[in-house]
Amino acid sequence: VRDEVPLLPGEKVEAVYQDIAFLSPFSSTGTGPIRGTLTITNYRLYFRPHQRENPVILDIPLGFVARVDKVGGARTPGDNYGLEIFCKDIRNLRFALSKVDGHPRKDIFESLTANAFPLSNSGELFAFTYREQHPGNGWSVYDQAEELRRLGLPNESWAISRANEKYQLCDTYPAVVGVPAMISSEELVEVAKFRSKGRIPVLSWLHPDSLASITRCSQPLVGVAGRRCREDERLVQNIMDANAQSHRIYIYDARPKVNAVANMAKGGGYESEDSYQNAEFVFLDIHNIHVMRESLRKVKDMCFPVIDDQRWLSNLEATHWLDHVKQILAGAVKIADKVENHKTSVVVHCSDGWDRTAQLTSLAMLLLDSHYRTLRGFQVLVEKEWLSFGHKFNHRVGQGDDKHNDPDRSPVFLQFIDCVWQVSQQFPNAFEFNDYFLSTVLDHLYSCLFGTFLYNSDKERMDNKLPTRTQSLWSFINSKRAIFLNPMYCAPLDDKVALFPVASIRYMKFWKSYYCRWNPRMRPQGSVHLRHAQLSSLRDQLQAKVDLLNRELENKAGKEGAGSKRQDNHNPSLSARFESFNM
Repeated sequence: VRDEVPLLPGEKVEAVYQDIAFLSPFSSTGTGPIRGTLTITNYRLYFRPHQRENPVILDIPLGFVARVDKVGGARTPGDNYGLEIFCKDIRNLRFALSKVDGHPRKDIFESLTANAFPLSNSGELFAFTYREQHPGNGWSVYDQAEELRRLGLPNESWAISRANEKYQLCDTYPAVVGVPAMISSEELVEVAKFRSKGRIPVLSWLHPDSLASITRCSQPLVGVAGRRCREDERLVQNIMDANAQSHRIYIYDARPKVNAVANMAKGGGYESEDSYQNAEFVFLDIHNIHVMRESLRKVKDMCFPVIDDQRWLSNLEATHWLDHVKQILAGAVKIADKVENHKTSVVVHCSDGWDRTAQLTSLAMLLLDSHYRTLRGFQVLVEKEWLSFGHKFNHRVGQGDDKHNDPDRSPVFLQFIDCVWQVSQQFPNAFEFNDYFLSTVLDHLYSCLFGTFLYNSDKERMDNKLPTRTQSLWSFINSKRAIFLNPMYCAPLDDKVALFPVASIRYMKFWKSYYCRWNPRMRPQGSVHLRHAQLSSLRDQLQAKVDLLNRELENKAGKEGAGSKRQDNHNPSLSARFESFNM
């Protein structure tokens, strides 16, 4: 049995249980449960049926497991005695155990929970045990100072600040941040006292031409008394002044206004128009993490195990999932439009500035900057706006712990990836990566195979020495780059182009290939990966032919000497002709 389980370096078999019955929700009626061998390792649950023709093999990283329930008691009749496993990726598994064969349900339950929830059982996540080396170092994909330099810092208005080098200003921010050049470290300390969790307004993105900026922060601690902070007002004024094109600044609050007002009672709130001169306020009406969690629960009920064809559309509408996705995307489009078309700087925040704020800034940046739509640029975007700015991945995903009812859990990052997928559906030629890349990123958000998404902040990842103790997801992705590329990507057409998707509910699609992928009735009949590989190969062949013909043209022009220079103007290269044809 041990030979049958494909073990990763560092993975070891913890328990093997023979003749276990898997209750597949998709078996034909009358065929009964699928019997086989269940193997539990320190990384995965692996079930191999006894049947040899078309076996239903289950191979699930234990990080995907949200909870394990015992079904039925010793006196329950029939197949209603066993275990049910609820997964984070929209599927459940049921195993029936026999009370007579002496199947030790307690043993299986304890082995599963000990390995699926190591942090609740004084163990450690598999990422620290995983030993496979991938070529290239994914931990070096993103360098904070280098990315700020790519945006044009330092310049006369913006500086690269190391005021948070030892995380003394804000322990959920990166060590290196972009701030207005005119502001002093002492003033930043005062601003940190006035912003929730010390999350001060810092630079996310700077327009290369207009110098309009996107900055992010958390809510101001205004409270019921209407507190003010001169340093904070001056910082926002400096952000506006750094952009000579506009004499206004827009503050986008991701929350519904009623929630922002309610936060005042807890000491939070939003900026007052009297205190912040020339500032316009917009509430984007995106609901909180609890609403989103409930919405995803309804999506799961709709997609697995039974899909009700008759009520598919009304069930989808009842989840409100696409409404939430549309609302987030609409907010990002407003921000991108303000920066690109109105050349106006924007400040974005929600309550703490690590959930809805990250969704909005990263999506707006993806729309504005074609660099983030490349495979490597997208990795930088996730590292920068999500990981370095302290999105609480551990709390939102619940890595390695068994508190499935924890109110901190929420599909915030999943919604961001869904929004990226929505944009890629409207602009299929604008992204270098495909949707298999997006679903792979989501799978490893849960798998705990790589160190990339572990912990809640940069500081925690540094304290736990993740770059030396674990592998980066980006090392794996970049070593298998070809399978994640979009064959329809057209780089020359996408360079320095801003995208403005239509954020209307009638343009929103349900991402069936992700949410319904475990339902065999919803799978595409042909292999998408195979088709992508064929298209990529064809594109590479055609590109090689174009390059060869271009070289021949250049050689010919070179031989004809100076006289041919005049003709060159009327004889553009083949690739240039192709581009004009594509336009």
